[in-house]
Amino acid sequence: MTDYGRPVQFGLNVDPNVDQLCEARRLAAAADTAGLDLLGVQDHPYQPGHLDAWMLLGDLAHRTERISLFTDVSDLQLRPPTMLAKAAASLSVQTGGRIQLGVGGGAFPDAIAAMGVTPRQGAAMVSYTEESLRILRQALTGGEVRLRGAGPGEGGQGEGGGEHRVVGYRAGPVPPAPVEIWLGSRGPRMLAVTGRAGDGWVCPLNIYVAPQDVPQRQQVIDDAARAAGRDPAQVRRLYNVLGTIGAGAGGPGLSGTAAHWADTMTDWALQLGFDTFVFWPTGDHERQSAAFAAEVVPEVRRRVKGARGE
Repeated sequence: MTDYGRPVQFGLNVDPNVDQLCEARRLAAAADTAGLDLLGVQDHPYQPGHLDAWMLLGDLAHRTERISLFTDVSDLQLRPPTMLAKAAASLSVQTGGRIQLGVGGGAFPDAIAAMGVTPRQGAAMVSYTEESLRILRQALTGGEVRLRGAGPGEGGQGEGGGEHRVVGYRAGPVPPAPVEIWLGSRGPRMLAVTGRAGDGWVCPLNIYVAPQDVPQRQQVIDDAARAAGRDPAQVRRLYNVLGTIGAGAGGPGLSGTAAHWADTMTDWALQLGFDTFVFWPTGDHERQSAAFAAEVVPEVRRRVKGARGE
């Protein structure tokens, strides 16, 4: 696989569980101080034990100074793109441009339906997602947003497709720094949307998309990007990595010493094409996160730069 040559960055998943709010605040502050690049918060509003992801992001943003934050990922069917852009732009203004957007088409139709939204699946979900990305881009640059699809009870396809009907929304505020849109995708049709229209690919956890399954997915993204006239290196590649750092460590995902983690992540950057790793620690989250920031991240950065001759 290709090393796309992008700078390697590192992030930390912060759980939105109600009973882990104090820990989430400590982890965010520690990650900010340690020099990590990103904080990710999963967005599953149908989980009764989860805080709203955007409310938690706002809380953590105002307890940190330099680290960027993103949704890993927001369900576009539960968070319509005009409102999602409004939330992202507003928080970007409040934080001086430290917000990025991870989004997905909506992987749990029963949960979507339970919240009162008619779920889209299959081709309709893919079309809805790609149109949502277009709306997000327009809305995040301000001005008037228009994407006219077939409305309720209307046949055929309108301008831009048939899943949305946005007719003159005046968007704002404009974020002080560009908000990138990273798409969580796994199947070939959504991976192709990522290549055509996304600023980045949010790969599911390594226990769901194993390293050996990554190259074929990267190829789908690359082919779609080239077909759309894009350089595949424009697409950021994020890997959500669950596991445990420590001698004799076991459990799901990546497990082993800090040196083993550094070896593995260096290989994933240079051979699988990932440029961003978001750590989902198991066990003692605070100790694991500290070990990741202090022992793994600097070594991977050093090795990747060395391999690239930088």
